[in-house]
Amino acid sequence: MNHPNPQANWISFAISAVIILVVLALRMRRMSRERPLKIEQMWIIPVLYLGIAGFMFWRFPPAGLMWIAVLVGLGIGAALGWQRGRMMRISVNPETHEVSQKASPAAMLFILGLIVIRMGVREAAAMGGPGLHIDLASVTDVLIAFALGLLATQRIEMYLRAKRLLEEARAVA
Repeated sequence: MNHPNPQANWISFAISAVIILVVLALRMRRMSRERPLKIEQMWIIPVLYLGIAGFMFWRFPPAGLMWIAVLVGLGIGAALGWQRGRMMRISVNPETHEVSQKASPAAMLFILGLIVIRMGVREAAAMGGPGLHIDLASVTDVLIAFALGLLATQRIEMYLRAKRLLEEARAVA
């Protein structure tokens, strides 16, 4: 979005910021409650996103050395996803052995930071500028791989921890 009018950039940014703040406020309110964690269904989201990412890379494959950037994005997403998964609070009811999760405020701030970084990268790519040659399709490829790594490893970490906690609770009972 290369707007000729700088005021249009600020309006676009303000609208995006308001929407993000409203969504985060609603999400923070929901975070205070524990929600059931169905560990047998944790594979669904990563597999769906893997299908979407696979289709996108099959249909519009990155060219040449962009594959390296895509793999780096996948690796960074995996590392950050593992960290975000560790931030989630997981508990097991000792009597019923029901597993529940509660998102931590640090996890929400983590996502907010990722959103801000993503907005900055998109803005830098859209504005281009002299000497800065960023292709939006390439940025999209890297972000798709990043999101895949983030979602998959977050779920894997949470699954492994929840399974371990459940086994410990069953061993005590």
